Amino acid sequence: MDARKYSIGYYPAPGDHFKWVRKDHIEKAPQWCSVDLRDGNQSLVIPMSLEEKLEFYHLLLQVGFQEIEVGFPAASETEYEFLRTIIENNMIPRGVSVQVLTQCREHIIRKTFEACKGAPSAIIHFYNSVSVAQREQVFRKSKQEIMDIAVEGAKLVKKLSQEYEGNFRFEYSPESFTGTEPEYALEVCNAVLDVLEPSQSNNVIINLPVTVEMSLPHVYASQVEYISENLKYREHVTLSVHPHNDRGTGVADTELALLAGADRVEGTLFGNGERTGNVDIITLAMNMYSHGVDPKLDFSDMPAICKVYETCTRMHVYERSPYAGALVFAAFSGSHQDAIAKGMHWRKEKQLYQWTVPYLPVDPQDISRTYDADVIRVNSQSGKGGIGYLLEQAYGYILPPKMREHLSYQCKSVSDHDHRELKSEDVLAIFMDCYLNVHSPLAVTNMAFTQTGDGVTAEVTFLRHGREITLSSRGNGSLDAVSNALKEYTGRNYTLKVYTEHSVQERSSGSTAAAYIGLESEGGAMSWGAGTDTDIIRASVNALISAFNNMERQ
Repeated sequence: MDARKYSIGYYPAPGDHFKWVRKDHIEKAPQWCSVDLRDGNQSLVIPMSLEEKLEFYHLLLQVGFQEIEVGFPAASETEYEFLRTIIENNMIPRGVSVQVLTQCREHIIRKTFEACKGAPSAIIHFYNSVSVAQREQVFRKSKQEIMDIAVEGAKLVKKLSQEYEGNFRFEYSPESFTGTEPEYALEVCNAVLDVLEPSQSNNVIINLPVTVEMSLPHVYASQVEYISENLKYREHVTLSVHPHNDRGTGVADTELALLAGADRVEGTLFGNGERTGNVDIITLAMNMYSHGVDPKLDFSDMPAICKVYETCTRMHVYERSPYAGALVFAAFSGSHQDAIAKGMHWRKEKQLYQWTVPYLPVDPQDISRTYDADVIRVNSQSGKGGIGYLLEQAYGYILPPKMREHLSYQCKSVSDHDHRELKSEDVLAIFMDCYLNVHSPLAVTNMAFTQTGDGVTAEVTFLRHGREITLSSRGNGSLDAVSNALKEYTGRNYTLKVYTEHSVQERSSGSTAAAYIGLESEGGAMSWGAGTDTDIIRASVNALISAFNNMERQ
């Protein structure tokens, strides 16, 4: 690899244009324009059919896009037919504009207007390449000749807009802006604006495409600020950006450009597009959302959006794709799981509305993701906090801390041995098998209690190896009396070190009592058991017997 082959191919803005540096966040959502059906579609191995484009179009409307670039109607019969279909079937809602792309070539512009005839609101997006490389290598034309192409294109779209039925706006892009001298790009844009004559009733869009990412994001931001501050008719011009992602910084380019004066963003869902793709509008919008800014787009059902996207495009949403990927909220690490679990408990304890949970930039439930399936994921790296929280959230069992730790070792052992992730139902199965209502080898089949002045007398029937025996014992409470009877019956001594209980809400009416017991043997080893029953005393005895049986197994 020889880096001498490459040199800087961009042109920084003249002078100092760094006002954007003093801003630390985006204060409001930009105007959004989805280019999924044009830029995204043209980059697919198999472009979408008419039916797939219609399904995707309806998804974009549901999300809330008010500007949608629907195609390059002069370039493809499917694109032309799609545009005519949504126009002739009145499928463009009030307040929504469809956008079409055309080169600055007369026959293409004319066919584009033919496709847009009768549109209630259409943006005619015309462009030509203005970069040094394109001027010299592709077109072999001078700066003036390239500018003339843009100006003539502007004159023609203005003329045809008056001849064709429909409501039209204009957008101009100096394609390959990032490889163009900013002064020259500004000169071309202002020449186009002089033709289109922006006004209060004639807003014009100037779009600065990052056709290929060539610089660090702050260089692009300064270029955008330079254009924004020097455009003619600025109060009647919407300054738009259309970043690609060749350097992997499309989101950063866009966010800094918005700080630098851009009003509008063109991009796609999940960043689909030529080469490394367009900027990902989902990431941009959700980044704003995580800062408390309403993005004016609805991603509350992210799984459904992913499904339509994958069906229509035959693409796959990467598991680590921000906000939408299957694993982006997943915590496998024990320390991460513990922090998330404690953060969730803190939020509940303090009755907080603000979201402050460690490791989770947004609440997964806001976009229809669940804590048990998407956040706490159990494998051999998981810890007690996450596993305990998962059991609590999914099934309502609140284990004592040390018992959670013991359960975590059981779960990690299974995951490590089987080389697989454990689902919440797997964790429940391990919990039930190891701790819950364990009645073998010893069980209690009957109990009766008599309250006395200084305690409780218990008549307890034990079953072991097929034989029953009934003993009577006293204690300072029902559980203590049963425990004393158990010690007498088995001849084993132990100390009851941990006891907790709570109610578990059933999905049907009513609730079940759950109890947890930790027994310390004479040798100092801890054994754990859990019990459930509609009666708290029976649940406690079930937990005691479960813990004792586990002690016997040890």
